[in-house]
Amino acid sequence: MAEYLASIFGTEKDKVNCSFYFKIGACRHGDRCSRLHNKPTFSQTIALLNIYRNPQNSSQSADGLRCAVSDVEMQEHYDEFFEEVFTEMEEKYGEVEEMNVCDNLGDHLVGNVYVKFRREEDAEKAVIDLNNRWFNGQPIHAELSPVTDFREACCRQYEMGECTRGGFCNFMHLKPISRELRRELYGRRRKKHRSRSRSRERRSRSRDRERDRRRSRDRERSGRF
Repeated sequence: MAEYLASIFGTEKDKVNCSFYFKIGACRHGDRCSRLHNKPTFSQTIALLNIYRNPQNSSQSADGLRCAVSDVEMQEHYDEFFEEVFTEMEEKYGEVEEMNVCDNLGDHLVGNVYVKFRREEDAEKAVIDLNNRWFNGQPIHAELSPVTDFREACCRQYEMGECTRGGFCNFMHLKPISRELRRELYGRRRKKHRSRSRSRERRSRSRDRERDRRRSRDRERSGRF
């Protein structure tokens, strides 16, 4: 029985635990959900709830009419936001493996940012610190998230341009950054890794040379070649 319960945990067959919360770290029913939302005590992933403000959803004039925001302006605004948050996470808390921003409109997903760190300790440190900080005049609400595989959390129809539920879909609609920014952010990491690798190689060569010098001195003292 225990093996069966473990095998269905977080799936649609699980009548106790919420499969939506397990997959996407959020549920449209919130506290009213009839199933349990088991918040993780440790995870590589954190969720920054409702932190991204899409100008296309919020821009309006004083008379209540929507103001037009061009696609170019929208992408520039989004790229600036993404780079700011991504850089802040890496510089203050640790290496980020993956970062995703929801473009959904439902209250439980709108503006959610998911940051997956390489180490669980970095995620824990980030949650503790971020809940004492503000962003764009709003307090940050950060929590550990059960999401580790974003392929399971994403709407496949949206990725193919075929989602009929629009922004109110219950699965993640992830907003892409520009290719230029992706190359810059992740290229910077590759350079950093190459730099670290070269540094390790230099230290290793230095240790090898020092070891060879010691062996040479020992041979000279003992009369050996």
